[in-house]
Amino acid sequence: MSQKIMTLHPQGKQGVNIDRSKYDVVRQAIEQVLREEPETSFNRLTDLVRERIGGTFDGSVSWYVVSVKLDLEARGVVERVDDRSPQRLRLADADAQL
Repeated sequence: MSQKIMTLHPQGKQGVNIDRSKYDVVRQAIEQVLREEPETSFNRLTDLVRERIGGTFDGSVSWYVVSVKLDLEARGVVERVDDRSPQRLRLADADAQL
């Protein structure tokens, strides 16, 4: 049986319970993209994560990017750049822990 993680939501809403190995793959890809492009739009982030893992990932990459990105926001790893639209993101604290 696979290990699960209950994600957090930055507004305190209910998170989702997802497979830990998928979470880790998506988290790693999000962090890599944001290290390479320190401030990027959410759509570009999703596209770049899909390019990195899409061929080997079992599931909806975009759904996982949304879920993991919200969790990383709640944990202080990723932050939104003010309230601009479209949404722009950057790493807040590369050392934030789960």
